[in-house]
Amino acid sequence: MPQDHAQPEGYGIRPSLAELIALRARAMAWPPPPHGSAAQEGPAPSPLRGRGMDYAESRLYAQGDDARHIDWRVTARTGRTHTKIFHAERDRVSLLVADTAPSLYFGTRACFKSVQAARAGALAAWASQRSGDRITVLRGTRTEAPRLPSGGSRGALRVLDALARWYARAPVDDAGLDFALETVLRVVKPGARVLTLADPRSIDTLADARLTALSAHHDAIAVLLVDPLELTPPQARVGFVTQQSRIDLDLSDQDGRERWRHAFSERFQLARERLNRLGWRSLALRTDEAPDRVLGALLPRRREAA
Repeated sequence: MPQDHAQPEGYGIRPSLAELIALRARAMAWPPPPHGSAAQEGPAPSPLRGRGMDYAESRLYAQGDDARHIDWRVTARTGRTHTKIFHAERDRVSLLVADTAPSLYFGTRACFKSVQAARAGALAAWASQRSGDRITVLRGTRTEAPRLPSGGSRGALRVLDALARWYARAPVDDAGLDFALETVLRVVKPGARVLTLADPRSIDTLADARLTALSAHHDAIAVLLVDPLELTPPQARVGFVTQQSRIDLDLSDQDGRERWRHAFSERFQLARERLNRLGWRSLALRTDEAPDRVLGALLPRRREAA
């Protein structure tokens, strides 16, 4: 990947904490209010029926109230029928799962896939802070304990620090995406929003049962990081760099391009189809496009004021 000399050394190859912090402004500004209308924001509705609500208080029962919410304890104590009032939970957990497979530390346009993953994760962290969520991040590792979720700027900055470190270079103790998602099922209570930053090839390592269990208990979203060369190989000899070396490939013949498409673009499409079939939302994010697109899956639509 060519280096832009107008940018700091390593820009696009290794994410910096400063650039991840700067993405806060994009998350706070997204999306622009509809023209000519007043709008208000609120947390995204939970896709899991019955979750995401906290008890607020009890009041006298009124005609039309849901009988399932009668507060029998207060009713017995006062002799008058009371119903429970709930408010939307303000303390949802948002969890980022960072795939750190070696195949992510590569790129031919604009930046490495690992850098784009860090940027998308940073935007997700700031979006979660804006929504009032507690947030944390984990990866596939047997040596680093999962962090407890925390809210506010402190929680977001902890996530950004981890992303900047993990995506600066491939961790030597990577235990794989499957191990990371198994950890999610083991330690995270149902009802969380789980956003996974992944190389499409890592999806091949996951069992259907694992993916189904996650979508059944959580709001499961996958951001699949792809390089343009992976989707559309040129009819020519190409060279690109990884963090370790330079690689030259001859894609000038039809057989070479067909093998490339089977290894990358076909597997990418199959990964998206499989995720969608098993109850996940999925988003493709190329290295040559703005990472802001991830915000559409995370931040609520603005609601028109009554």
